[in-house]
Amino acid sequence: MISTQKIALVTGGSRGLGRNAAIALSHKGIDVIITYHTRKDEADKVVQEIENSGRKAAAIQLDTGNVSSLDAFVSRMSAVLHERWNRDQIDILVNNAGYGIHASVAETTEAQFDNIMNVQFKGVFFLSQKLFPYIVDNGRVVNISTGLTRFVIEGFGAYAAMKGAIEVLTKYMAKEWGKRGIRVNVVAPGAIATDFGGGAVRDNPQMNEHVASNTALGRVGEADDIGGVIASLCTEEFGWVNGTRLEVSGGQML
Repeated sequence: MISTQKIALVTGGSRGLGRNAAIALSHKGIDVIITYHTRKDEADKVVQEIENSGRKAAAIQLDTGNVSSLDAFVSRMSAVLHERWNRDQIDILVNNAGYGIHASVAETTEAQFDNIMNVQFKGVFFLSQKLFPYIVDNGRVVNISTGLTRFVIEGFGAYAAMKGAIEVLTKYMAKEWGKRGIRVNVVAPGAIATDFGGGAVRDNPQMNEHVASNTALGRVGEADDIGGVIASLCTEEFGWVNGTRLEVSGGQML
């Protein structure tokens, strides 16, 4: 018998916002497949936490920056779906995996640019393309951007440019995939206290204070501020929200 249980795929789900989103989705009764790049031990902990709460979960290795590896990943995901859920498709895709660099436009190297483009844009584009047949009709896609596409903090030009491309891509996906009822939205977090970017916002008191002083709610964001928003976008209550950029920044740089 084919399962009707909803299943989400969250890339980069072993830590930070991806971990929080995966757990938030499970709290809404959704089973979760997460991907990890190198931190299998952390991914296994997330899977265990989700399964301890009564939902099914699985973790699969994925390097989103290596497009040539995506076919093998999709095959592995398909096998996991059959083994664990007797399913051929997922209901939700959260394109979260990524990393940041801090370098001025004048100092960004071609290697830095290429690496971040491969992970933050090219990988998202082609992974979404390859997963399109595996997303159910009336499914959900949430892409992750950044508040840095609206406001500017020096040193994030290459990173923010890739996320700007993701925001445009989101609109095109929403338009084209809407023919199958698939809703595609993009969440743009403000500065978050995680290990992203080397943990600068979390661990640098001066940066933390600077961000807090420029945020209407008077503090930096936490992963817990973001995951629930991502999960909520995947519910029926947000079924008429499509092609939309939702900034979740506490009112940063208003």
